[in-house]
Amino acid sequence: MSKKSVLSNTFALLVVACLILSGCGGGQKTQTPNKVATFIWNEEFDSLSPLYSNMWFSTITQQLWDCWPWNFDENNDPFPNLITEIPTIENGDISADGATITLHLQDGLKWSDNQPITSEDFRFTWAMAVDSKNTVASSYPYSQITSVDTPDPKTVVIHFDGPFAPWLTTFHGIIPAHILQPIYDADGTLDNAEWNTKPTIGCGPYVFSEWQSGSFARFTVNQNYWGTKPKISEIFIRFVPDNASQIAALTAGDGDLSTFFPYNEIPKLKNAGLTIITEPTGLNESLFFLDDTSGKLGNPGLRDVNVRKAIAMAIDREGIVRDLLLGMTEVPASYWSALPPFWNNPPLQNYPFDPQKARDLLDQTGWLDSNGDGVRDKDGVELVLTYGTTTENETRQNVQAVIKQQLAAIGIKVELQTYSSDTFFAQDGPAATGLVDIMEWSDGPTVPDPDVYYWYCSEIPTPDYPSGSNWQYLCDPELDALSALQITQVDPVERQKTISQMNQIFYDKVYWLGLWVDPDVWAVGTRLTGVKFSGATPFFNISEWDLVDK
Repeated sequence: MSKKSVLSNTFALLVVACLILSGCGGGQKTQTPNKVATFIWNEEFDSLSPLYSNMWFSTITQQLWDCWPWNFDENNDPFPNLITEIPTIENGDISADGATITLHLQDGLKWSDNQPITSEDFRFTWAMAVDSKNTVASSYPYSQITSVDTPDPKTVVIHFDGPFAPWLTTFHGIIPAHILQPIYDADGTLDNAEWNTKPTIGCGPYVFSEWQSGSFARFTVNQNYWGTKPKISEIFIRFVPDNASQIAALTAGDGDLSTFFPYNEIPKLKNAGLTIITEPTGLNESLFFLDDTSGKLGNPGLRDVNVRKAIAMAIDREGIVRDLLLGMTEVPASYWSALPPFWNNPPLQNYPFDPQKARDLLDQTGWLDSNGDGVRDKDGVELVLTYGTTTENETRQNVQAVIKQQLAAIGIKVELQTYSSDTFFAQDGPAATGLVDIMEWSDGPTVPDPDVYYWYCSEIPTPDYPSGSNWQYLCDPELDALSALQITQVDPVERQKTISQMNQIFYDKVYWLGLWVDPDVWAVGTRLTGVKFSGATPFFNISEWDLVDK
């Protein structure tokens, strides 16, 4: 996830030319007058396919050109999009045992090539997600579905292998069967389909037009959109991989929307007239530990719970929030801290910042500096840990520097590594392949649901399952059983009790360490109007956005 702080003349001329030539419309019909909104992302997509990416910037961009059966509003409440109503037991669309969900599609749904959206697109999306010939980002939650029936073009009947409480997390973006089935039939996989990076056929308010790697992507109005036509003609996304250039563009008025910038830049953005909107997401900036229970990967020190506890007590997380984030958020005690309090009962207390207690704990458990080099060791193993994160947000590099210093104070040596986001989060990247002992990124439950799937033993990457998402390589049978139980509990009270048990395991064994609660913080330029955000589907009302003259 280094540029100069201003645009190069060449790129500036390109942008101007695009604005003059019908918003880079490439000959496609656009609205009059032409309105181009510029979004600034500091991470570039790895893929645009909903099956091949769970990267946040890719997922939110998919909402421009793809479509979901339901969206979530600014309160993270679901509302129908492709379907006539949200399934419930009362309306008969959820079976009494909670294992079958029926979706009724609206009339007049179309792909951007004017072909109808049908139940077959839903069945095909599921089939491709669980097909082992496709190396998708993750087969979950589709893997919980046993079959999808299509009794008619407008009815989708989803059969789970039992009650599945987080069913609202399924079908986050569908794929066009009429486009991709022939490719799958010919190649036996969708892995190499051009559509993954050039989804020229979509079903959202916009349609993909162009992606110039390292520079920009463009999405223009879907002339065959079945819903409310957008007021803005084009969404032009600039990739600006450093915060200095990002902030410079926003304050100069060269960008209408951005996010994922350092908190200490917020006063500058406000002074420049931008509006800051914070939307809860359920995410936390976190440290994940390579705790490979097979004993094959990483420093064995991290397989010692006492080392992980010492790390938790050696890092001044409150100080990080105060000094680097201007006190604008808080340290999460729970993996579920960013969700409503219901899921955090009973509440937990954070491990205190207590370096001396951390030293004492390491001493008591035999991690000593036996050779006087300043680094603790045990059984001939030096406590030297690699700590990796992404390059695009300078806050993460600042946090790395602080943590390295604070862990050195208790005798743990840290070697810092940074990678571009597309490298760091790649299936063959350093995090997924166990090359980093401590990993930092922002993550959390599948908001607004408390479900989380990537701690399952079955999600540990293997040669047969390289896309596994358990990059901690941790297999805890008790946690596994509780994770499997909570998705079957349709009674929220019973489910909450199970989540609390999981929460306690996370805390007691320090499988995860939260740095700060990480809501979406958006900077909205003065030209944009009608803007609302959701923590689950940020662009749920993008068709209502408009641009006005400054």
